[in-house]
Amino acid sequence: MATWAIGDVQGCLDCLDRLLEKIRFDPSEDVVWFVGDLVNRGPDSPGVLRRVAGLADRAVTVLGNHDLHLLAIAAGLQPDRPDYRLGALLAADDRDALIESVRRRPLIHHDRALGTVMVHAGLYPGWSLSQACALAREVEGVLGSDNWQDFVENMYGNEPHCWDDSLKDWARLRFITNAFTRMRFCRADGSLDLTQKGSISGAPGRLYPWFETPAITNAPYRIVFGHWSDLGVHRHRNVICIDGGCVWGGKLAALKLDTDTSNLEVVDCTRV
Repeated sequence: MATWAIGDVQGCLDCLDRLLEKIRFDPSEDVVWFVGDLVNRGPDSPGVLRRVAGLADRAVTVLGNHDLHLLAIAAGLQPDRPDYRLGALLAADDRDALIESVRRRPLIHHDRALGTVMVHAGLYPGWSLSQACALAREVEGVLGSDNWQDFVENMYGNEPHCWDDSLKDWARLRFITNAFTRMRFCRADGSLDLTQKGSISGAPGRLYPWFETPAITNAPYRIVFGHWSDLGVHRHRNVICIDGGCVWGGKLAALKLDTDTSNLEVVDCTRV
């Protein structure tokens, strides 16, 4: 049995199918993890969701920011845009089932046997792993409730930019969501800068990647994430980014998690 983690697919079903073929994925034996952002911008977001759903318990997927934005669009709380290419999904006969499958996903996945944590954007350096898992469950609980649309309506925004255990209500849930699905850069005081994108070298000196903090680099587990296409496939000690920028004409990457060498396989993608 093999366990693979796959980067941001973003609606690129052909790339996903070619990658699954390349790694000789066998759903009767193997398991595949997805770092989130299954949808948006690519040509076949509904096809990707169906493919993953068809893998049943052989697939583990965490929520990404584009997945959450899909929920807001489906609820009529955010406008759709032509470049999102979500029209076919929103008009699909199985739309409700696809949306339901998205909102039931976790924000974090921890496999103790593999010593590996998977998140979409990052693991906030100010949290222990157990705290991160508990906080993720707070958001997951709301998303799984009848009030999920209220959460989706209030999840947008860059504040609060720093964690405090006393945070409550939407501010608390918004920070948790931003940390798991949008975070790239932090400041020395632990606050997030959610406006800075691009490469590490292009960031102001006061900012540093979340994974270069001692709390993360000294963690006794491996962290796999996506979200940062400008970073690309990148390893920093125990942290591995596998967002190869598939939808931008880069690569879709698969990382084998149950080998000492962490084998990496990629397929080339066409910009859409």
